[in-house]
Amino acid sequence: MNTMDKAFMIEAINMAKEAREKGNEPFGAILVKDNKIVMRASNQIFSGSDPTYHAEIGLIRDFCRTNNTSDLSEYTLYTSCEPCCMCAGAMVWSKLGKMVYSVTHDQLAEIAGSNIMISSEEIFENSPNKPTVLPKLLNEEGLEVFDGYKFG
Repeated sequence: MNTMDKAFMIEAINMAKEAREKGNEPFGAILVKDNKIVMRASNQIFSGSDPTYHAEIGLIRDFCRTNNTSDLSEYTLYTSCEPCCMCAGAMVWSKLGKMVYSVTHDQLAEIAGSNIMISSEEIFENSPNKPTVLPKLLNEEGLEVFDGYKFG
């Protein structure tokens, strides 16, 4: 972990706050290459009427389509929360190089009141294209996004 990792995580957490302010689930992500942010995304499941538009998968889908690529091996994705199985799968298929997250799957399950799916670690465990993972970066700051939030 370095100061750039912290700065990028703050940006992902800010994207989660933005999503919440827009009436979406409080999740945000950014994609970085060579210490530069190349794309930002926030959850849009309600505002976009798309239950699959989680911050991470939306970012991967939009970036890859816009840049005519399906290989993110040279990129790092910073996300406010450990990704769900759908988003983790997209990371595997896009060959993401590194993923950094703040809030863990277990913490989110506690906040949401149940175990919500399986963790990204379970998805990555047997995958040939698993990213390097840096967990729980700025964990307290990430948890603050959920203060008073109620999952529907």
